[in-house]
Amino acid sequence: MTPAAATDPALTVNPMVWLVFLGVVLVFLALDLGVFHRKPRAVDFGEALMWTTIWFSMAMAFAFWLAPVMTGEQWQASHTKLFITGYVVELSLSMDNVFVIALIFTYFRVPLEYQHRVLFWGILGALVMRGVMILSGAELIERFHWILYVFGAFLLFTGIKMLFAGDEEVEPEKNIVIRLARKVYPVATEYDGHHFFTRLSGRRALTPLALCLIMVETTDLIFAVDSIPAIFGITTEAFIVFTSNVFAILGLRSLYFVLVGLLRHFRYLKYGMALVLVFIGFKMLVVLLPHVWEGHPAWLNFEGNHNAVLGIIGAILGLSIVASMLVPGKTGTDAAKE
Repeated sequence: MTPAAATDPALTVNPMVWLVFLGVVLVFLALDLGVFHRKPRAVDFGEALMWTTIWFSMAMAFAFWLAPVMTGEQWQASHTKLFITGYVVELSLSMDNVFVIALIFTYFRVPLEYQHRVLFWGILGALVMRGVMILSGAELIERFHWILYVFGAFLLFTGIKMLFAGDEEVEPEKNIVIRLARKVYPVATEYDGHHFFTRLSGRRALTPLALCLIMVETTDLIFAVDSIPAIFGITTEAFIVFTSNVFAILGLRSLYFVLVGLLRHFRYLKYGMALVLVFIGFKMLVVLLPHVWEGHPAWLNFEGNHNAVLGIIGAILGLSIVASMLVPGKTGTDAAKE
């Protein structure tokens, strides 16, 4: 028995629906890089906020209108709630990724006009990696249901570890992919416009922008190890898992430019995200309760109770943001006085 399958009708999606969805996503990505950001330029706050609103509206339109049209009568109101819950979880977990990306850009001193290009190719790679991980995870769950409990235990451990972890640090010299890239290609010390490759002493060489992209890609892979099991704790329907991930990742580019200056002020948001992981891990594990503890309290039964799950996740994130606003952190000036 899986966390969502016991009460929600199975969702069988025609392969053509998958292809249409992927095709539309590729069209939007092509328009993004080939039309809207054809020339390298800095993305200001107003434009980023507009695109964040557009991507959020598109995600909601998909959940309430497009997905029911694409899948027919199979799509139920419960599927819409699962999509929204998964989307909120993926988007909230991406916020920590935003802060790490900001650190990477600062470390490599990436000019503002080139940051969108790095995010574009980084997110394209993230879509491919997460797609493979989601389809592999769905296949594993289909064959071995007990792996959900492994995911639950992993999320519980990760969330608790995250509660007590210090601030993230960017250390490219310890990144094994970058070390391998340096062995294969020489690396230029200067940027060559928005290019990832340049010529150095007559040889093809990587630019610092390419190393930055490698760091962004590997960072997303690390974050996906947490976020993919987390959304499988919400639903095991591969179509919902994949589409909610895609919309969250597509919105991450514009969300980055909106949040990069604000995340430092949300000092408790990281703890809120850690508690979300703990809650989802706990939710996945309590599915065992009916089998091992007949007298377990009814409030522990989250199976099929999508409103409660979405409400709890929203409350945790909302309270962490409110707490950050009510108890602001010390400014750099204050810290220097101590």
